[in-house]
Amino acid sequence: MKIYKTKYSSILSLLFLLLLSSCANFRENGTNPDSKIAKRLWYEPIPFGMSYVKSGSYTLGASGQKIDQILSPQKTVTVKSFWIDDTEITNNEYKQFVKWVADSIAAYKTFAAGIDFYRKKDERSNQLLEPTQIDWLNIHDIWSNPDPNIKDALASLYYNENERFNNKKAKDPRQLFYAFNQINYKKASSRANSYNYETQSYSQNTNRRDLLLEQKKVPVYPDTLVWIRDFSYSYNEPWTFTYFSHQAFNEYPVVGVTWEQANAFCHWRTRLKEKALKLAKSNVINNYRLPTEAEWEYSARGGLENNMYPWGGPYASTEKGCYLANFKPQRGNYVADSWYSAKTMKVGSFDPNGYGLYDMAGNVAEWTSTAYWEVSNELVHDLNPELQYDAKPSDPPAMKRKVVRGGSWKDVSYYLQVSTRDFNYQDSARSYIGFRCVMTALEDNIKAYE
Repeated sequence: MKIYKTKYSSILSLLFLLLLSSCANFRENGTNPDSKIAKRLWYEPIPFGMSYVKSGSYTLGASGQKIDQILSPQKTVTVKSFWIDDTEITNNEYKQFVKWVADSIAAYKTFAAGIDFYRKKDERSNQLLEPTQIDWLNIHDIWSNPDPNIKDALASLYYNENERFNNKKAKDPRQLFYAFNQINYKKASSRANSYNYETQSYSQNTNRRDLLLEQKKVPVYPDTLVWIRDFSYSYNEPWTFTYFSHQAFNEYPVVGVTWEQANAFCHWRTRLKEKALKLAKSNVINNYRLPTEAEWEYSARGGLENNMYPWGGPYASTEKGCYLANFKPQRGNYVADSWYSAKTMKVGSFDPNGYGLYDMAGNVAEWTSTAYWEVSNELVHDLNPELQYDAKPSDPPAMKRKVVRGGSWKDVSYYLQVSTRDFNYQDSARSYIGFRCVMTALEDNIKAYE
């Protein structure tokens, strides 16, 4: 009998272990991987140039000196899974946005003038397609077309004769605006508070969808004068002339963009993705956007806990004295980390962190979506923490502060720490601030992306 009980116990133990293994597979993959259902699961397509960051919890806040913990107290938080750009948005990528806006304005100006140059014809009926269906492959021909009617229609997009330098005809970047609508979901969620259950209706003006739509019109061309404005008694004019326009800097991070311009880029990128998915008859995905401060810090840590820098160690250089990021390592010496780092560097010039992300420390600091408040770590929720406020032009400057993270090429190593908080005003541009995009993942299935 004793032997029987021992065998019986062994069998139960084995079954229990198998059950645990089965449950682990169920939890990781959402279903038994050997079932027919698993073969029919939909997996989110991997966004180009982005890395997957799995949902998890971490200690938000300072992990270095005690004085930092007073300024940025620690708090355990959880963030959902998301995708994040491997590198900061480059000049080349942002140029595509500027060109798209310029071509769009040119196309609609010619259409308003009664010129259908840019529109395709339907192959069956030989009729022109709708104005929104632009032949983007041939749109660039508008700018060089000799037709005088086209030239007149586009005249307002060039500098007038009084503003031309050496009488050279050039496009006026001040005319390039990106207009779009967005829904204020925070405002929409507050409508429930005004619902009257007795009359089964909303109070006046609370159920109107148009009141929830916000119209934006954002200038898209970067402020190239930041290289001069940011540094007094310093000769940086060559970077003003060439940094954004010259192809030599195509793979350098875009700078001189405001927080509002960064958001406009994210909206435009989402529109392009939606159109591509529509043509492929695929399901829609979440929007591209700026990362929250919590998402940025979580991804910068690279899967490590309580690390001071993205690479994990407590120092900004290796044992051999090799610096691990583009920053200002010594007083007055900007090139100690590399001979060509007296400004920004090509993205990905240094090794990535544990999530495969480059330049999470140094090169350029990065915009987040989060409004800056000194005590926000103590107030935000421990699930997907965020503090948002899209300030209006009439708001005081303190309401326009947005969190900037990661430090830059002109900063000392303190600002490169993953927990160091800094801010800039949302309507201001700098030569040392850029951005990268994130996108909330539709599912938490890491196996789909391995």
